[in-house]
Amino acid sequence: MTSTAPVKSSSAKTTAEKTGAHTDEAAALIDNARSRIDALDDRIIGLVQERMAISAVIQEARITSGGRRINLSREMEILGQYRDALGKPGTSLAMTLLELCRGRA
Repeated sequence: MTSTAPVKSSSAKTTAEKTGAHTDEAAALIDNARSRIDALDDRIIGLVQERMAISAVIQEARITSGGRRINLSREMEILGQYRDALGKPGTSLAMTLLELCRGRA
């Protein structure tokens, strides 16, 4: 005898199951907030890419004029700015941004 009950595939999860919420109202709120976060992440990635491009221009100008590729005093300013705004995790975030923006030596 074979079962005729529908089989739930993993791609057919309900919104509540996908969000971990226990009510449809909470699931809808989470789903909406996640969409907003995704949009913010897209903007942040774009801004980081723009920052990387501008940093490359600055580095090239500095090197062409006989200077060093990296300006450590400027990097310390940036670290302080992020730390002041975001606390200790801000320092880590700034370090990651600076690493991305240094490009390849």
